[in-house]
Amino acid sequence: MKPSTFKTASLGIQHVLAMYAGAVLVPLIVGAAIGMTPKQLTYLVSIDIFMCGIATLLQVWRGKWIGIGLPVVLGCTFTAVSPMIAIGTTHGINYIYGAIIASGIFVLLIAPFFSRLVRFFPPVVTGSVVTIIGVTLIPVAMNNMGGGQGSPDFGSTENITLAFTTLAIIILMYRFFDGFARSISVLLGLLIGTVIAFFMGKVDFAPVMDASWFHVIQPFYFGVPAFEWSGILTMILVAMVSLVESTGVYFAVSDMCDEEVTEHDLAKGYRAEGIAIMLGGIFNAFPYTAFSQNVGLMQLSGVKSRTVIFYTAGFLIFLGLVPKIGAFTTIIPSSVLGGAMLAMFGMVMAQGIKMLGNVDMGKQENLLIIACSVGMGLGVTVVPELFAGLPDGVKILTGNGIVAGSLTALVLNVLFNEIGWKRTVDVPAKEKMS
Repeated sequence: MKPSTFKTASLGIQHVLAMYAGAVLVPLIVGAAIGMTPKQLTYLVSIDIFMCGIATLLQVWRGKWIGIGLPVVLGCTFTAVSPMIAIGTTHGINYIYGAIIASGIFVLLIAPFFSRLVRFFPPVVTGSVVTIIGVTLIPVAMNNMGGGQGSPDFGSTENITLAFTTLAIIILMYRFFDGFARSISVLLGLLIGTVIAFFMGKVDFAPVMDASWFHVIQPFYFGVPAFEWSGILTMILVAMVSLVESTGVYFAVSDMCDEEVTEHDLAKGYRAEGIAIMLGGIFNAFPYTAFSQNVGLMQLSGVKSRTVIFYTAGFLIFLGLVPKIGAFTTIIPSSVLGGAMLAMFGMVMAQGIKMLGNVDMGKQENLLIIACSVGMGLGVTVVPELFAGLPDGVKILTGNGIVAGSLTALVLNVLFNEIGWKRTVDVPAKEKMS
């Protein structure tokens, strides 16, 4: 029996709630890290939610050239947070959007071929990259738990209490609840933490009062995009990892819906993501990827309808046009955000470790790939001045830990697992006998 309009709309709202915290955290973290004003931050959150709706529409729509046509929801990828902060603090916000636009164009160009390039991104590569990204994000969470880097009350008892209370709420939701309640645990943690902060006098409603009820979406709101090679290369690598993650979501959803996904379908899905990324750069939003949390909600509800996701996209577009709603997320205290960030960023790192769990650890070559790539990524992040004396052309590859670590993983994987020649290892007689 076809579900009623009310039920379909209700399921669409549930999908919005399931992905909302993950969607708004990215602009809140990046905007705060690069020093945006409350007004700018309100716009950033609103346009991000709006573009999540547009990106989802592009993907759910089954067109001839774009759209995989499966009930998937797109949101901004957490793997882009650390790279965007690095680009923004080093070069400026315009360079973030230049890099995003360039990476979107790159995805569009490689869409027909990427299904064949996936072999160069096995779990040993993607797992290493995601692990590096997660680890480099943890200091951002810890600074926010203290109240925000440079804040006069950094590390105060109130800030630490709020941060760990928020984290405890999220953990307890996971421990004692199942299904939909668990899927929105981060959102509930942020809401309850903010309410507690309000009674402690740490919430300022001025940004909400100042925000308008409606705004018109503006391209290049933060200025004309600028381009710089290291930033572009970083965002291209992020886009490649996101495509691999999305591919996993596509196959998971297709299996749930009993629909076969062909190479042509994958290419249409990649093109939709490329266009979404480009539009994100033009309208000052972010790169997008398929959200796995919505797949879990779909499994829970048992409803696998594209119509539900069309409703979800419509709700996201509506919310993105109302800055007053977006402004509510900007009043969340930094310490409350920090508690949620620790859980979210820890999950990014855990996801990387989970991906590495699919790697054959019996092969010393794989252990060496993980060791060198993660070591290089963390090393460059902690000691960036190590390569300061190298030529500018080389520093494109060594100036960012994620780029350095990712390229190390890619090159070593090709060397050990793709090139036809294999080294034969002699097993000592003692080991053979045992």
